[in-house]
Amino acid sequence: MTGRPSPLVRALSTTVAAGALLATAACSDDGGTDGSRVPGVAASQVAGKKQPARQTPSPTATLSTDGARAALITEADIEDDWTQVKDTEAGNWHDSLLIGTVDVSGFLTAKAQAADCQRLLDSLFDDDLLGRPSGSSELRGFEQGDSRLLYQVASYDRTDPQDSLNWMAALPEKCDQFTATDDGEQRTVQVVDASLPAVGDAREAVRVTVRGTTGGTAATLTLDVAAVRVGDDAVTVTAGGLDGGEDDSVRQAAKLGTQRLKDVLAGKTPAANPSEIE
Repeated sequence: MTGRPSPLVRALSTTVAAGALLATAACSDDGGTDGSRVPGVAASQVAGKKQPARQTPSPTATLSTDGARAALITEADIEDDWTQVKDTEAGNWHDSLLIGTVDVSGFLTAKAQAADCQRLLDSLFDDDLLGRPSGSSELRGFEQGDSRLLYQVASYDRTDPQDSLNWMAALPEKCDQFTATDDGEQRTVQVVDASLPAVGDAREAVRVTVRGTTGGTAATLTLDVAAVRVGDDAVTVTAGGLDGGEDDSVRQAAKLGTQRLKDVLAGKTPAANPSEIE
């Protein structure tokens, strides 16, 4: 995504989803779109989670555009009844509940912590959780009822994805609960730690919950967000919606997707059947 939308575009945008991926917050019982948000109380912690030193992985091939596309997961790689959507549709998923300015007054360290929380909302809306890729990047989207899953494979060969993983690791403490406002409407955002299988060179996961209103009705958007680094490349997964989070699907996508990326970087063809992966 490029830039943040103008107030007019925000007001007109009703195409929503969750990963950085994003489940629509514009769905209500009567099919309504944007609405007001409920107020919340901001609070957060100061300390961040200490991260281990970055380990240098074995040399791998440069991720090409074709390689990034081959490393994308398929419907067979995730559980339940996910259906793949057109790439152009997935690339335009935005969630209006993620638009807003973080209330700085609710933080103990004010601007520093608020900036981290603002980055979280912005990156989820813009689908660039680890920052803008410096190399090849491919997206694939899936939907299941009112939930959506966005999967990205990207190269960060001129930046360091570990820095972004360290930022993610501190979010549950720095941004445990805060308030964001857009056009006078408020919503409460909560961030909690989540877990992933031991895959890749490093990994982080969080669950983000946004409470607001849509179509005049109170609504809660829940997103499970994960990122796994393999050298200077990474996979990111964001899934969820108004029906709740999608933790199991995110864990499965991260596990099998990381193996697909490793296979591509090793010059192998990813397994067509997930059962072939140990």
